[in-house]
Amino acid sequence: MSHDHAPANFNHAFAIGIVLNLAFVGIEAFYGWRVNSLALLADAGHNLSDVAGLVLAWGGALAIKLTPDARHTYGWKRATILAAFANALLLLVAMGGLAWEAIGRLMSKEVALQEQGMTIMVVAGIGIVVNTATALLFMRGREHDLNIRGAFLHMAADALVSAGVVVAGALTLWQGWTWLDPVVSLAIAAVIFWGTWDLFKQSLHMLFDGVPARIDPAAVHDCLAALPGVAQVHDLHIWATGTSQVALTAHLVMPQSQADDAFLNEATEQLHDRFEITHVTLQVVKIPFTPSCVPVPEKSKLTEAEFRSV
Repeated sequence: MSHDHAPANFNHAFAIGIVLNLAFVGIEAFYGWRVNSLALLADAGHNLSDVAGLVLAWGGALAIKLTPDARHTYGWKRATILAAFANALLLLVAMGGLAWEAIGRLMSKEVALQEQGMTIMVVAGIGIVVNTATALLFMRGREHDLNIRGAFLHMAADALVSAGVVVAGALTLWQGWTWLDPVVSLAIAAVIFWGTWDLFKQSLHMLFDGVPARIDPAAVHDCLAALPGVAQVHDLHIWATGTSQVALTAHLVMPQSQADDAFLNEATEQLHDRFEITHVTLQVVKIPFTPSCVPVPEKSKLTEAEFRSV
């Protein structure tokens, strides 16, 4: 079975997204400074942080392609987890800064003038187009790769921020609600923070070799335990080598049976087809001779009689 499990190529998506967002950052920062709009300036800063996030995600995706060697036997796939974590952290910090500035603007009563609403709406409207288009470039990969999901979330969050800025500008122009600019910034920061927290938790979990959220370790255990001749699944480990690759090791206790290549191939294919586990290492023993790092389910423990019969 091939070990080439690289995800789809998103090089063009990253390149296009970075160029579009860099151009828009310049436009938005200039007009935000010109009309003294916190929402526009905050959105420009957020877009700049997202350019850095796209660079990080692209670097992680490129690292997957590096050939494993004797010192890095799994290659550099973990770079995608680091990129996803850095993206989540960067977005959380950016939203914290946005909230802080919005609160300061409200307390100081420094607000945008009513006549600035049209400029704010036009610039932010361009942002909706740019950010939505960039997010769509990563839509097809967000479900299966946490790194790509981080890039998608950044762009979708930017589109939401820009939409909020348009609403704030329209109401400022219509009703004269100049206080709405920082209030909308606060609301957007809260929404994005809530949506990013899950990405942060998952990437941190995977950095510590946690089982990916999409995999049920009990179901994996039961799958192995159901194989013919297996009396116990011992010392089972499941972890992510990258945001789209999962590895597994386990001892299969088989007191009365012999495991040949056909048996091991069937086990490997079941794990791949049912759980998308791409790197499987199984050791067949007649009796568990090493301590398990995790508790063994009661229903799978060998009875005393079975141990004596070995």
